[in-house]
Amino acid sequence: MIRVLVAEDQSAVRAGLVLILRSAPDIEVAGEAADGEQAVALARELRPDLVLMDVQMPRLDGVSATRQIVAEGLADVLVLTTFDLDSYVFGALRAGASGFLLKNTEARDLLQAVRTVARGEGLISPAVTRRLIAEFAARPVREPTTDPAVLDVLTRREREVLSCLGEGLSNAEIATRLEMAEATVKTHVSRLLNKLKLRSRVHAAVLAQELGI
Repeated sequence: MIRVLVAEDQSAVRAGLVLILRSAPDIEVAGEAADGEQAVALARELRPDLVLMDVQMPRLDGVSATRQIVAEGLADVLVLTTFDLDSYVFGALRAGASGFLLKNTEARDLLQAVRTVARGEGLISPAVTRRLIAEFAARPVREPTTDPAVLDVLTRREREVLSCLGEGLSNAEIATRLEMAEATVKTHVSRLLNKLKLRSRVHAAVLAQELGI
């Protein structure tokens, strides 16, 4: 079972999310939080596998709550919001979120996102992925803030996989492009995340874009 904590300040929306999650036989709603501070407190108490986190909440916003939860290693965080704004996307990613979805996501896609993040595969909605990549591509050429030498620990194949992550490709898409089994792709992703000390493939994608590989 995937244990999920739902953090959403609007009771009607929270009830809807809980209803969707409870419709899946492999997902359990561990708790509900109405604000960011409560989300952090319940994450400490309940130790869920994943927190479904709204961005705009009273007392403590979702990005700040995400930062605390990730820093303490309490759970993975999937950010869910109606606001498709760059400040939220990048704020959530910098805070350590493993996924970012818009609230207009279909119920079945929300459930799949929860399962994907719970497996350790960070996920961003396709629309946000495209914007993320476009944002990096549009930036003026400058020295990266991360030393490119960090990639020296990677094998040639791992670099190729990292480059694909930077394009927002799924494991299946990477497998097709690099002509390897999907299980092999998962192994490479896991290894490069460990070597680079990254929490999720989302952060690997950001690093790949920053270093231009």
